[in-house]
Amino acid sequence: MTVYQKNIVYLSLSLVTLVAGYAYLRYAYRVTDHLPFTQEIVLIILGTVATVFITALLLNKQTAVEIEKEQNVRHLELKAQTYQQLLDLLERMSLVDQFGRTEFTRLQFITHKLAIVASPEVLDEYHEFLEVVRTISADRSFIGDAAQLHRALGALTVKIRADLIGEELPSHYTQQEVDEMIQQNSSQSAAMQETHP
Repeated sequence: MTVYQKNIVYLSLSLVTLVAGYAYLRYAYRVTDHLPFTQEIVLIILGTVATVFITALLLNKQTAVEIEKEQNVRHLELKAQTYQQLLDLLERMSLVDQFGRTEFTRLQFITHKLAIVASPEVLDEYHEFLEVVRTISADRSFIGDAAQLHRALGALTVKIRADLIGEELPSHYTQQEVDEMIQQNSSQSAAMQETHP
């Protein structure tokens, strides 16, 4: 039974209980109109039942919202951790003179981790990044192809940043300006690496 079906069943049972309880209490109110204070007691019971019912509904909704919030926080933490692992791996790969099966295996496993948490835009850009890595890794080293690698990494970083912080930027820069700054920083770091081998 899906969550939606459970909610419908719960709502239906609650509605039946509410209608039956109201009908019974209305009947009891009319029957007891000649006894002293019985109508007031019936009204107190009706108010108590209504309060408990409304409180239960609110608590149920609040619990669902808190669980969803906690899941979103955990998902964001897992996403950030996976992206950090990817960037750390790429840093280690760019520092070795030769990389072999071990580095490619690590890259393959991080690819599977990304498939679980990354947005479609990040996955698409990561695919482009892997094509660049595949092209320049024919000599099994990133040395000499730093500019191309950093351009691809800059584009990937733009998508990762957008996935982590969303559309809202805490500054006066537009998204396009931020993207250009990231690409510019990547180009500068690649130029520095080429001038200081």
